[in-house]
This record gives sequence, C-alpha cells and structure tokens, in this order.
Amino acid sequence: MRKTFKTLLLALPLCLAALSAQASDSPAGRWKTIDDKTGKVKSIVEITQAANGSLSGKVLDVLQSDKGPKPVCDGCEGANKNKPVKGMTILWSLKPDGASKWAGGQILDPATGKVYKSKMELQPGGNKLDVAGCIAFICRTQTWIRD
Repeated sequence: MRKTFKTLLLALPLCLAALSAQASDSPAGRWKTIDDKTGKVKSIVEITQAANGSLSGKVLDVLQSDKGPKPVCDGCEGANKNKPVKGMTILWSLKPDGASKWAGGQILDPATGKVYKSKMELQPGGNKLDVAGCIAFICRTQTWIRD
C-alpha cells in the first residue's frame, strides 16, 4: 500500500507537466485581444475546440471600445445585428492546417460588422497567438496573449 502511494505521489508531477504541455499546444483557452494599432488590450476571447478539431471563439468581456462600455454590433448583418458584442461568437470553423496552425475559418470584426477569412498560428511556448483576418491574399494580423 505504501509503495503504491509513493508511486502515485511521484507520478502526479509528471501528469501535471504533461497536461500543461498539452494545453500549450492548443489555442483553446482565454486570450487577451490586442489592438494592432494602439497595443492596448481590447477584450477577452475564449477559444474552444470541437471534437472534430475545429476552433471557435466567443467574446467573454469587452475591456475597451470606441462604442462605449456595452458595445453592440450595429454594423453586423443577420442574427448578430445590434446584439451585444459581449457573448458574441467572433471566430468560427478554423480547422487544423499543419503544426500549430489553423485556417479555413472566418472572423467577425464587431467594430465594423465585417466578416473575413481567418487563419491563426500558435507561437512556440503557447502564450502568443497570431490571428489574421484576410481579404484575398491581403491579411491583417493581431497577436493575442494567453490570459
């Protein structure tokens, strides 16, 4: 019994290290979105991974907005028109596209209501995520920081 307990105590740190290493290989989690023009944190987005490996992201909190403390997406069309940005899904359908890369999805800019093709790349260490919105081959990239 004592030997089993000692083995479990020794194995626990290894299991925790493996779980944290695995988490840093995925963009799933909470991210601070950084405005690429001002360098300020704009919001907190939670990225989740579906069973098929695709990613989506939802705004958990808006920290800074030109539209006041509770912005709505007045430029959006369809179901998101005039809905609060907080709680809105702004990133969807990104699929694995190589090591630490995802592509083929879409991203919504809630400030304008425009939807762009999207891709992302998790940087080494897992604490920075380059998120791009693209029209044709022209992309605008923001680096998000893990929260």
